[in-house]
Amino acid sequence: MGAPGRRARTIGERELVARLARTLPAGRAGLLPIGDDAAALRPPPGRVAVLTTDSLVEGTHFLPEAPPLRVGAAAAGVSLSDTAAKGAQPRAVLLAVLVPPGSPAAWVEAVVLGAERAAARVGAHVIGGDTKPSPVRTVVSTVVGWGWADRLAPRTGARPGDLLATTGEVGRGGAAEQRLRAGARDAPVGLLDIRPRVAEGIALGRFADAMLDTSDGLADSAHLLAAASRVAVVIDEARLPWVADVARRASAAARRSVGFFGGDYELLAAIPRRRWRAARAAVRRSGGRLTEIGRVESGRGAWIVGRRGREPMPEGGWRPFATGGPRSVPRSPVRHRHRVDVTFK
Repeated sequence: MGAPGRRARTIGERELVARLARTLPAGRAGLLPIGDDAAALRPPPGRVAVLTTDSLVEGTHFLPEAPPLRVGAAAAGVSLSDTAAKGAQPRAVLLAVLVPPGSPAAWVEAVVLGAERAAARVGAHVIGGDTKPSPVRTVVSTVVGWGWADRLAPRTGARPGDLLATTGEVGRGGAAEQRLRAGARDAPVGLLDIRPRVAEGIALGRFADAMLDTSDGLADSAHLLAAASRVAVVIDEARLPWVADVARRASAAARRSVGFFGGDYELLAAIPRRRWRAARAAVRRSGGRLTEIGRVESGRGAWIVGRRGREPMPEGGWRPFATGGPRSVPRSPVRHRHRVDVTFK
């Protein structure tokens, strides 16, 4: 940024491409250079491509004042989490950054850098993307990973007799949202704290019949798994590894309301009982944590077993198209001081 009152230099297409080519590893080692019409990858022998895409929208997923490095890392993280749920090794990230006219070029560059740092932590890199004008800032991430055809653990694969397990803790996203509503100064950053369980997903791919991430909450994922596999998914509430902010809440209703909100980005897996010990040990070797939380039965629907016995699992989860959804955040006026007109290609 320049001195107060001095307009910062506008970064145009060619200059940005040149800067990214010097900065990003893919610009130095890719099969095609950054700035070409497309990117190219060489798949490992015997592997299949696993692809996913997602987006973060200002005012819905992040606050205007959220640090762009964090926004970029979160944008990559949500897609990395989806590839983790298929037991795949992420290889590349494509990033589309949509911004209003007059946005600072530095914001775009910081988003790309944040995504690159998040990707590099799990062995992937940003290899290209695009920018376009938009009424609201939006970051679209696409991840390409390499998986194994016989280890994709589809949502349709859960079988009666499987054990249900989750990585990490339950309720981290809901606790962050509660901090936002309480006015905590660090809440905008906390909402973007996405930790894709890539190593755990690769470890579980060898053992799980079915697997999905809990981006919209454990309850929502339980419903999705039950419907896709046409089974009954039963969660034992006493076994849930609640995050501390949720565990200390006095009532089951309060714990469920916050804990099932969404934004956890853990993995929910259905694992044959005979493979449970090996799966847990593999996740531990990967540096993660796996907790048995329930089982798969014949029947239909998602259920939770608590102090009052077995009852239907609350719907839980965030609905992005619901009016006034709980993850919607108030927008504040933002003055974009410098025009940006940039593209990766």
